[in-house]
Amino acid sequence: MTQFIQDYGLLFLFAIVCLESAGAWLPGETALIAAAIYASDGHLAIEGVIAVAAAAAIIGDNIGYWLGREGGRRLLYRWSVTAHIADRVLPPAERFFLRHGGKAVFLARFFGGVRVTGAWMAGMTRMSWWKFLFWNAAGGIVWAVGVSLIAYYGGHAAADVIEQ
Repeated sequence: MTQFIQDYGLLFLFAIVCLESAGAWLPGETALIAAAIYASDGHLAIEGVIAVAAAAAIIGDNIGYWLGREGGRRLLYRWSVTAHIADRVLPPAERFFLRHGGKAVFLARFFGGVRVTGAWMAGMTRMSWWKFLFWNAAGGIVWAVGVSLIAYYGGHAAADVIEQ
């Protein structure tokens, strides 16, 4: 099993984080934590875990942004029930993203349910892609570094406690 993780762990980490960021309800943060703990045990390089997680978060969020921008509104207006809700929800959401979009995109990375939907909402509200890209990249990098290092050093500490 360890050899499998060494060979394919970063690939699976990329896929899970990228798909979660694009809008699939997958355990991206849990996968990142597991990968960082494996890195603390020497089975993966922590630098690789951080780089892969950050890249996957940025790429996945951009996929989600474009899905929301190109198809989100069409999906909402497809049925009368959701169109009625969209008519009420989208105008305030557009005002919110106009005023707080950068902060929202950055902080969405740190909250599970919002992490999955934040990029779609940014796209549906027509947030500027360049602004989205900047704040998305900043959030993805800070998230990947922070979560990875906490899990990495936490894994080291847990191993030290177990050994004693």
